Amino acid sequence: MQRWTIGDVTITQVVETTFQGLEGFLPDATPEAVLPLDWLRPHFITEEGILRFSIHAFVIDTGRRRIIVDTCVGNHKPREFFPDWHMLQTDFLRRLEDAGYPRESIDTALCTHLHLDHVGWNTMLVDGEWVPTFPNARYLIERTELAYTDGGSDDAEMEPWLRDMNATVIADSIRPVMDAGLVDRVGSDHRICDEVELVPTPGHTIGHVSVRVASRGASALITGDFIHHPCQLAHPEWSVTTDYDPAQSVVTRRARFSEVADTPTLVLGTHWPVPSAGYVARSGDAWRLDVEGGKE
Repeated sequence: MQRWTIGDVTITQVVETTFQGLEGFLPDATPEAVLPLDWLRPHFITEEGILRFSIHAFVIDTGRRRIIVDTCVGNHKPREFFPDWHMLQTDFLRRLEDAGYPRESIDTALCTHLHLDHVGWNTMLVDGEWVPTFPNARYLIERTELAYTDGGSDDAEMEPWLRDMNATVIADSIRPVMDAGLVDRVGSDHRICDEVELVPTPGHTIGHVSVRVASRGASALITGDFIHHPCQLAHPEWSVTTDYDPAQSVVTRRARFSEVADTPTLVLGTHWPVPSAGYVARSGDAWRLDVEGGKE
């Protein structure tokens, strides 16, 4: 567990799983391409130049609100198209409770987008039925994102495997909370509370959002998947193979990196392994990350 303080707000990381590799997912990030980036070691790549990743949620605690951002893969979820995430059995909910946030205490569940590793713990399996994991929460989903993912079978350009994945995710992780009346469709610039607002970061998906936290002059940005790995700071032109609009992803990265570079805004990466956060600094025509570890 890592924890950061942003003014009067606390952000806590709860890890579901970690892994390395995914060469085909970010194909430009070969060992030969990332090893010269010395600042990636030892946290973000292995000595051999293999990328390190994490799947985790962030809990934003303002003192009045408890907001969980992205709910990982989840247990018992059929994910044959990603075998490493198929029918997971983790103790994520215990870790969440150990961090001080039993699931009943969460009042807001935010999905930056609707890919399977960001929505899984929206629901849990109880007596063979998918039920909301956070029964006292409102689930916030960007309205364009929900409309596209739920109606994606109408997109002739969508690859069949992605169409099937979206349908599965909707069925076991989105539809049950919709049927329970817990979903709020929101805009990409929605303000959740005084300290927390959404930031539009399209490209990886059609309605992708990030999360800005600001309190008493301090600020943080939770990325979601507009950046998957810190190496994309040095190479914002590198897009992952699952991007909805790779060209827009590059535009988004450049815009957001320029915005936070050389400022005191703490950037928390949704798939960055420990230390998972840092400050963006300009480096030539691109950027690098100066890491900042969380507090136990």
